[in-house]
Amino acid sequence: MIRKIITIDKEKCNGCGICVEACHEGAIGMVDGKAQLMRDDYCDGLGDCLPTCPTGAITFEEREAAPFDKEAVMENMRIKEEQKRTSAKPSTCPGSSSRSFQRDNGGNCKDNHAHSNHTCQGKGARTLSVNPQEISSELRQWPVQIKLAPVNAEFFNGAHLLIAADCTAFAYGNFHQDFMKNKITLIGCPKLDNTDYSEKLTAIIRDNDIESVTIVKMEVPCCNGMLNMAKKALMDSGKFIPWQVVTISVDGNIIQ
Repeated sequence: MIRKIITIDKEKCNGCGICVEACHEGAIGMVDGKAQLMRDDYCDGLGDCLPTCPTGAITFEEREAAPFDKEAVMENMRIKEEQKRTSAKPSTCPGSSSRSFQRDNGGNCKDNHAHSNHTCQGKGARTLSVNPQEISSELRQWPVQIKLAPVNAEFFNGAHLLIAADCTAFAYGNFHQDFMKNKITLIGCPKLDNTDYSEKLTAIIRDNDIESVTIVKMEVPCCNGMLNMAKKALMDSGKFIPWQVVTISVDGNIIQ
């Protein structure tokens, strides 16, 4: 039948995963860091997910699609509720799963995770310098939030720019020394800030003398939104600037 149903523009999607949680019927899922309509018959066409999308990636279209199956949706919701009660794995966003870490006096992680099969020292994990002495702040400018930062500022001239997801500084113990030192730092959350920073980052990179860009994100899927926004900004700026990406695990190791 021809009916109204949502469509998701993967180019605009920043991978925040907000729409997955907003879709009560479970029609949307995350595939390779992007939101995707998983089943036509789970979409009721009411569009509860539309206003939650910070990038406007979700719109309506009319096309041939299976009719909305309320009974199938109710059964799917029942199964998900049962899984929540019996399974350690989250049903939507892996970044929201509960876990705990025991550490010795040296800050080393011992595997004691709740609701996760994640290991403290994953394959390929590495740590950088560890200094037992008091660590000084390496913050070189204010404001630090992408939302509040000006597009043009003297501190951007000749700067090595660090674009970091909020959680990274809390997960990685030596963040100031290993990432912020000698850099201008901008932070944000692609999921909770509910906005697309690609345009503002584009203007900052395009209109200032930025020498390099380092992107630091968490391993959770929703954090890919920060990477996607930064990559789009680099491309749209029209400049060829050296850049790198570092991924932090939820227990504070560098895994990429």
